[in-house]
Amino acid sequence: MRPEDIQIIGQEVAIRWSDGSEDYFPFEKLRAASPSASNQGERDLFGNLIGGNPGQTHFPGVVVTGWMPVGGYAIQFRFSDGHASGLYPFSYLKDLSKAIADGRA
Repeated sequence: MRPEDIQIIGQEVAIRWSDGSEDYFPFEKLRAASPSASNQGERDLFGNLIGGNPGQTHFPGVVVTGWMPVGGYAIQFRFSDGHASGLYPFSYLKDLSKAIADGRA
């Protein structure tokens, strides 16, 4: 499944997928869920978590300022706080949408 259209509507990113479904991502939740190493941290050879801010979930006033496709599998969003290193695979976005709907994100 691939995005057919991506738009900013109010304070959300709206994605229409190739199967006709639509998902809506509030800016702050999308930023908090960034899968980047600078946000989530990364593991060393021994499994120790290094860096990142995995507990940070509050990004008040952040907005999405742009996006670009990455290969045929992900989207890279740019945020008003300067963050732009997270690659959001399509499957990750679908899972994130479910988590937001269920109140888990």
